[in-house]
Amino acid sequence: MYLTHLECPRCGREHDAGKLVNLCDCGSPLLARYDLAAVAKVLTPERFPLRPADLWRYRELLPVADPRHTTTLGEGWTPLLRTPAYGAEIGIPDLLVKDEGLTPTGSFKARGAAVGVSRARELGVERIAMPTNGNAGAAWATYAARAGLGATIVMPLSAPAVCRRECVAAGADLRLVDGLIGDAGRHVARLVADSGGAVFDAGTLREPYRLEGKKTMGYEIVEQLGWQVPDVIVYPAGGGVGLIGIHKALHELRELGWIEDRLPRLVAVQSTGCAPIVRAFAAGEERARPWADAHTVAFGITVPAPLGDELILDALRASAGTAVAVDDAEILADLRDFAAREGLLLCPEGAACLTAVRHLRAGGWIRAGERVVVLNTGSGLKDPETVDVTDVPVLPVLPA
Repeated sequence: MYLTHLECPRCGREHDAGKLVNLCDCGSPLLARYDLAAVAKVLTPERFPLRPADLWRYRELLPVADPRHTTTLGEGWTPLLRTPAYGAEIGIPDLLVKDEGLTPTGSFKARGAAVGVSRARELGVERIAMPTNGNAGAAWATYAARAGLGATIVMPLSAPAVCRRECVAAGADLRLVDGLIGDAGRHVARLVADSGGAVFDAGTLREPYRLEGKKTMGYEIVEQLGWQVPDVIVYPAGGGVGLIGIHKALHELRELGWIEDRLPRLVAVQSTGCAPIVRAFAAGEERARPWADAHTVAFGITVPAPLGDELILDALRASAGTAVAVDDAEILADLRDFAAREGLLLCPEGAACLTAVRHLRAGGWIRAGERVVVLNTGSGLKDPETVDVTDVPVLPVLPA
């Protein structure tokens, strides 16, 4: 294994990667660091086509030392789809969608769960607990079951029903709270504190390895484009782990010498009903203030106070990117328009990215001829209520 240590991006302190840890003492999430010079000596891009088509093809850049602890359901290597009809309509002929809806449990959360659970198992964890808006809880419950770990999942009462059913089916201890994800987080914090160390907090960015699974989206995008980077990558940001991870992956690839210096501009997309990152970015602030009365049809990005706000904002500014808030009505309209033109039902979070891309192209921020990659973070089948079928005609039964 080439993992060397954990590093605090806020205060610079190094932590032992061989020990269970949550946040740095200064309160910041921790980032996994690798001996990339050593990786470059034993691995080249030409090796990857010979490996299985899953995220573990990048095993030298992942934190699991003993393959016996690897917990997998075949996650990763999702398609990068060209969307010529919709792209031409909005003035971006080279528009691609990375479809994470085909991962196990139906969302990109399976990436973080696969790597996070595998590393937790390797470090001796027997039960994890986490707050979630739905998909992450479903993924971690599923992978915990696969690894033989216990799982306590706390989610808002208004979370998608299918995610609750996934947790129950996986044997998790599911608890519902009549509030938002922050309220769920307070219940998890109390549970972990009362457990005397028997329960490990696996909440978003409260452990360092979920991010390592998510970063593989960045590796895959570059590999699928022939080791070239797109001009723009657009991501729906709630907790923002995927955006932070993609940013980290791109810098690792550049340090390895596998891509050139030019990196994509990153875009964080939020709803106008919950946009703490967009507000902080526009104001030039280093931290995001909690968003009051958060609500949006894109439930996965309803995160009023993301723990990784500093890291999200740093990634946007370092990449010359931006942050955009879009309206729920437009999200639903673009979701239907895209499905009708391209035959792919996006999750509302993915559709929000399309709305943002459309606005950015119309305003000139995305320039003519640029290659743009949109992350569709889950299957639209998990959010069936986003498509209204009340006006569909009912036909009479015809005589035989």
